[in-house]
Amino acid sequence: MKILLLEDNERLNNSIVKRLEIKGYKVDAFTDGYEALDNAFYGYDCFILDINVPSIDGINILKEIRENDKTIPILIISSNIDLDTIKNAYGYGCNDYLKKPFFIDELEVKIEKLCQLENAIIQLDQDFSYDMEKRELFNKEQIKLTKKETLLLHQLITHKNKVLSYDHILNYVWEGDIATTDSIRTLVMRLRKKIPKNSLETIVDFGYKFHLDS
Repeated sequence: MKILLLEDNERLNNSIVKRLEIKGYKVDAFTDGYEALDNAFYGYDCFILDINVPSIDGINILKEIRENDKTIPILIISSNIDLDTIKNAYGYGCNDYLKKPFFIDELEVKIEKLCQLENAIIQLDQDFSYDMEKRELFNKEQIKLTKKETLLLHQLITHKNKVLSYDHILNYVWEGDIATTDSIRTLVMRLRKKIPKNSLETIVDFGYKFHLDS
């Protein structure tokens, strides 16, 4: 899982990164609000945002993220105990709030609760399955996927039965690199050969939808 951390206290920032990397998470850490916002749409599965940071605060970054993605887990961490600030954080769409100071164990538990799927193995049909934790596709045996195929499939399944826009795919799969809709179409053509037939619908001029029975 790929996490964006925004925390301007470098000592706490480093402590969080070390603990989460031990757990196997990939963490990109920032101490400045604008730097975090500039990188916020490069394919993260979870956000940890401090409120009082330089340049732009965590609440405004939360608002920006929610304008593009309503579902991605966002955890606010702050020493601010002002009730209105906390209400605003929840009002703008944060999933949980952790007051400083806290034990790293507390943060770890909240991340596992918010950002990890309850069922790691997703059954795509009678033959195909997908391991959300390991990001591996199976049809009796493991199917080899390229990095971009893996990133795209993971997002499609994470947002199953919802339309995934071209912009979302470009930001996540290409991680900020320049690409075109033709690049997406080529990638989708390759992926379609490896997943259940008719599971991926093209939404003309907008994006794709992965159909999966709940």
